[in-house]
Amino acid sequence: MYKILKKKELNAQVTLMELEAPLIAKKALAGQFIIFRIDEFGERIPLTIADYDREKGTVTIIFQKVGRSTIMLGNLNEGDSILDLVGPLGVPTEIPEGAKKVAVIGGGVGCAIAYPQAKALYNVGVEVDVIAGFRSRDIVILEDEMRAVSKNLYITTDDGTYGMKGFVTNKLQELIDAGNKYDCVIAIGPVPMMKFVCAVTKPYGIKTIVSLNPIMIDGTGMCGGCRVRVGGQIKYACVDGPDFDGHEVDFDELMHRNSAYKEQEQHDREHICRLTGGAVNA
Repeated sequence: MYKILKKKELNAQVTLMELEAPLIAKKALAGQFIIFRIDEFGERIPLTIADYDREKGTVTIIFQKVGRSTIMLGNLNEGDSILDLVGPLGVPTEIPEGAKKVAVIGGGVGCAIAYPQAKALYNVGVEVDVIAGFRSRDIVILEDEMRAVSKNLYITTDDGTYGMKGFVTNKLQELIDAGNKYDCVIAIGPVPMMKFVCAVTKPYGIKTIVSLNPIMIDGTGMCGGCRVRVGGQIKYACVDGPDFDGHEVDFDELMHRNSAYKEQEQHDREHICRLTGGAVNA
């Protein structure tokens, strides 16, 4: 059992939890993830490790309450426990050799994954610019945390209610046009966002790393659910990633695969659960 030591609501849909997991905290590195299961009847859900503390023996996860399992997790409180926490899984983020200046870009809840990567780079002396994009001001998360691990933090909102109005790609293009020489760009967020970030950087030959979160089940490469096509070859996000060269990812195929269960997911969201007596998300 893994005890919840801290719970913080970052906005109406996004929750931060600090969990007691000393063995995972001992080995965790930026870019890796865990798979949790609330109880013996629960599904396996992958979540990126947002932070860790080796001395305290804790790992931090940040999740959006969009389905049955994440809603159930969000209903737990400090002092409660979950049954399973497996990790760290995946390949840690590789700090680009010789990189002196890096732009880390997060979109929405993807900022929970962008933050530990920016922190890891900042802590080894890399100059880090963070661009964080959100739909509107009311869902901005981790602003203080990202500011603390970057030289510059730029926030964009689709509706202009906070920071710059527009998309992260607009700000990235603006910074490149202003003469910023990035050795690498790391982009994490919705698949279309990562695709268009790569479209911005490719003409300049800027190495671009993306963190992929396709459909995943076992986290060991056995089920094949998380397969992605990178450089014309099949890779598995759980064991080969989650970080990949964004200029080689087949984003169109990835988006198609991610929508494979869209009809079933929509049906589940509209399902009236006889156990709860009300509509639930799945």
